Amino acid sequence: MFFRLLLESFVRQRRRKALAGVAILLGTTAVTAMLALATTIGDRIHRELAVFGANIVVTPTADALEVKVGGVNLRPAGGGSYLKESDLAKLKTIFWANNITGVSPELAFRVYTETTTGGAINASAMGLWFHHEMSQNGTSPLVTGAPQLHPLWKIDGAWPSASSVQNQSAEVAVGTSLAMRGQWKIGDSISTALPYSGSGVPPMIPMGYSLKITGLISGGAEVEEKFLMPIKAAQMLSNKPDSVSRIEISARTKPEDSFARKDPDTLTPKMREVWYCRPYANSIAYQIREAIPGAQAEQVRQVEQSEGTVLERIGGLMWLVSGAALLAAGFAVSAAMATAVLERRGESGLMRSLGAGKGAIAMLFYAETGLLAVVAGALGYVAGSGLAAWLGGRIFDSPGGANAGVAVHTAVFIPVLLPVVVGLALLVAIAGSTPSIRAALRMSPSAILREDG
Repeated sequence: MFFRLLLESFVRQRRRKALAGVAILLGTTAVTAMLALATTIGDRIHRELAVFGANIVVTPTADALEVKVGGVNLRPAGGGSYLKESDLAKLKTIFWANNITGVSPELAFRVYTETTTGGAINASAMGLWFHHEMSQNGTSPLVTGAPQLHPLWKIDGAWPSASSVQNQSAEVAVGTSLAMRGQWKIGDSISTALPYSGSGVPPMIPMGYSLKITGLISGGAEVEEKFLMPIKAAQMLSNKPDSVSRIEISARTKPEDSFARKDPDTLTPKMREVWYCRPYANSIAYQIREAIPGAQAEQVRQVEQSEGTVLERIGGLMWLVSGAALLAAGFAVSAAMATAVLERRGESGLMRSLGAGKGAIAMLFYAETGLLAVVAGALGYVAGSGLAAWLGGRIFDSPGGANAGVAVHTAVFIPVLLPVVVGLALLVAIAGSTPSIRAALRMSPSAILREDG
């Protein structure tokens, strides 16, 4: 009998139930979309802000030391200390290794090169990784390097290949301004040598290393006046094997707060462990310093603070939209249920006069509301997942941007959200219908029957 009454209520009050169902559907659609975006928005904003470069920079500790005599800094301008490229494998041993999304070591030096007119240029050169595969524990290799960490760099041609490095030759990419000065083009081979220790350009240079141009680089003064080559070629040419002068690291981090700025060495062991196990840029930098000998790792505050500010503001907006959607759904359900209960007061009065208790009648109304909430909530989850994919594509997928080529239009189905969304739908439906049900149960059965009679 209970299930028959439940079915009859949906048949006789289709419009009322449809109105309440649509309200729950719209509310859960908005909540699902906001929750789905919230779970992925950190990675998407991280990719968008990658155009600013890495958010952690690692340099030799010795280069940060100042040596002054009589107020004069005696440390060499170019620095004389280096990190080991082989130590980069230790990055995968830190606690937050999986949060590292990009690594780009650099080896800067200067070379003399011959121009096509027979002259010579004293130019800056830099050894880098290009599409380098860095192994990770239990996951597929991380393909990383300078192109991944500097999406604003544009190349006409192809990036140099690490496999091209030989004893006396390698591939190289040349900045557009430097290529114009040397009158070089793609396909040319350039003879190079290390800078002469004296002043100016010596009349005779022992050119012993050949660089084949595979591409021309644009994207800012930092690269348009440089040679970019595989780091192995730079180490060979500069006679600094296994050396890097600087490491740029891009990592997914938690927005900085007051606790992130604490000095971990001054915290109690318990609080230090909490600080250590949170993905702050400071804590990841601290772990890098522990892993790599002689390394000084610091966060790039411009990038990190921009990411934290954007995440905080967008997160607040998402909570506001979700709360407003659920509140509107609750009011709509309350209005629909108030009308439905009023129309069925004669039925409830008759059931009570025949011996049905208040609990049984309340259970019938709550069963109707709960069934409606489960169905509408499940449909809202599906619709919200599609909406999240569409919003993600419209907001973050811009032609030529950091996410260009990234598949962001696929539906964002996150299984763990289904019970959460259905639970919220049940909570809203029950909260919205409870005042109407309590009001109906307070009415006297005899008074209801006399009015209907």
